Amino acid sequence: MIRLGLALAALLALGACTAEHRYDPLTDVAARAYAHPGPATLTLVTAINNRSGEGGHSALLVNGSQRVMFDPAGTWRHPTVPERGDVLFGMTPLMYEYYKDYHARPTYHVVMQEVTVPPATAERALQLVQAHGSASKATCGQSVSGILRELGFTQVERSWFPARIMNDFQDVPRVRRTELFDDTEDAYSPERRTPIPALEG
Repeated sequence: MIRLGLALAALLALGACTAEHRYDPLTDVAARAYAHPGPATLTLVTAINNRSGEGGHSALLVNGSQRVMFDPAGTWRHPTVPERGDVLFGMTPLMYEYYKDYHARPTYHVVMQEVTVPPATAERALQLVQAHGSASKATCGQSVSGILRELGFTQVERSWFPARIMNDFQDVPRVRRTELFDDTEDAYSPERRTPIPALEG
């Protein structure tokens, strides 16, 4: 798995949904903005406990005029990725890989569910996640499911539980699901940080 980027990432706890309100300068956001080629997409990203099957965290990757990660109350950080109100900007393919690898470990795997959407839906998603602001602790599921419902994904019930949101999102037509497992320990081992709690964020 990827190691160099992980070494650069801030070694904060992976706790599923902890509250930290960050608003990096807009100049940094503009400088790091990244437009990903290809169609407009939304990708639900969920950390799942390998033992219990319960969800540890929900996030939403939005690919429109730029690609951002809506990471409500998340803990992933990287020095080249500015953040404003739980929106991570500059989500290049490499940064996206770092993000996924940060969450995948022997006790958790990551589920990605991608769906192609009209460009207008992706732009609306960009507006909604930026207007949302920083989420409170343990509200990642509520935040992500609320955004999805506002975008018209009626299959998704408003929920606190990431695994339930993931299961609901699987009913969206033409959703493409991939999973990432990583049974190796990173250079910063889980013994030296707080793992994702068993309870959903």
